[in-house]
Amino acid sequence: MSTKDFVEKDYYKVLGVPKDATEAEIKKAYRKLARENHPDANKGDTAAEERFKEISEANDVLGDPKRRKEYDEARALFGNGGFRAPGANGPGGSFNFDLGDLFGGAQGQGAPGGAGGFGGGLGDVFGGLFNRGAGPGTRTQPRRGQDVESEVTLSFTEAVDGATVPLRMSSQAPCKACAGTGDKNGTPRVCPTCVGTGQVSRGGSGSFSLTDPCVDCKGRGLIAETPCDVCKGSGRARSSRTMQVRIPAGVSDGQRIRLRGKGAPGERGGPAGDLYVVVHVDGHPVFGRKDDNLTVTVPVTYVEAALGGEVKVPTLGGPPVTLKLPAGTPNGRTMRARGKGAVRKDGTRGDLLVTVEVTVPKELDDKAKEALEAYREATADEDPRAELFQAAKGA
Repeated sequence: MSTKDFVEKDYYKVLGVPKDATEAEIKKAYRKLARENHPDANKGDTAAEERFKEISEANDVLGDPKRRKEYDEARALFGNGGFRAPGANGPGGSFNFDLGDLFGGAQGQGAPGGAGGFGGGLGDVFGGLFNRGAGPGTRTQPRRGQDVESEVTLSFTEAVDGATVPLRMSSQAPCKACAGTGDKNGTPRVCPTCVGTGQVSRGGSGSFSLTDPCVDCKGRGLIAETPCDVCKGSGRARSSRTMQVRIPAGVSDGQRIRLRGKGAPGERGGPAGDLYVVVHVDGHPVFGRKDDNLTVTVPVTYVEAALGGEVKVPTLGGPPVTLKLPAGTPNGRTMRARGKGAVRKDGTRGDLLVTVEVTVPKELDDKAKEALEAYREATADEDPRAELFQAAKGA
């Protein structure tokens, strides 16, 4: 990407967010748009593929607080197509630079590339954002691969215990047809303009100079004599691959996992990008989840709740545990089975939270009815709602 593109492109508009959007709003907008325009979901749609590239490019800048700050400052300074500096001619002692002159400039006398030796771009000023700006006489710097984002859906048990899952990813990688050279015959030549550095230096007065990506080789340092039919001479092509990814135990629904070095391959010996996996977790018919604890509701009879006793409780993937139910246990009481929950980051387990649900039989035989009638007569003087009405009157 050229410096001019960086300043003139409106990444906020690309993601459809306001300039004061929070990091969370930017992340949410990127995920939605990336999912809609992902090449895997739009086979053969070149427009969607280009849109996906724009979205990824915008997220690379706005998703990084440091780069976003530099981008905002650059847009504020040069975004209107001009720069006003004090002490020059014009109203109020100022003068205007045209963006066209700043980023490519009119050819003139003096140092190569610009009028009076200052017709170049602002590569040194903004080079660190995209090219890490190589200075005069230096070799082209390795370029880190792009970060890749994917999604995976796990069963409830897999999320608790961890799982290794196959993941299909699509990203930019060295073109297989030309082995990443960009040349059909595999024999590109060194760019004569930048002498293989990928950068051109624009000299100024004194020791001041500017660098910008070489226009002739597009910053690669090489020029393909016979451009590859697949990558059109860029040396990069979209590649799909399936890899086995280990999802750690204890992940929760919606969690975003970062796997270092598992993203797109780098260029010129640069490191690979990172892989971000958004995890979705299916529900379970019996168990629920509350942070590192699992939850389960266990039905008990009225007799067990009133007189107390021992009840067996199922666990996820293990043998049942027996809990002692105290006499007079009310409906909705929660008890704890320690160490039977989800795996924590330190390897320990949370607890299983057991909620008691007192059940009422739908049908009673004659013997059971007689027993309950006798119980009703024995407790006729007790009114469980007396305190309720007393409190209502007091209010």
